[in-house]
Amino acid sequence: MSVAKVTEVISSSTISFDDAIKQGVERANKTLKNVKGAWVEQQKVVVNDGQIVEYRVNLKITFVLAD
Repeated sequence: MSVAKVTEVISSSTISFDDAIKQGVERANKTLKNVKGAWVEQQKVVVNDGQIVEYRVNLKITFVLAD
């Protein structure tokens, strides 16, 4: 039997939503062991003078605690 936990990560990028997701998962993987999946709960953009300057995502990261 496996036991999993879900934690929330907020990540941002000046490039794209995809890059923000990638950075968030990579950073979570440095701290958490056995990361198995993630889903995007929310997406936002920061706008300055009518231009998108930052992409933000709220991620739910799933990781296994025990097998």
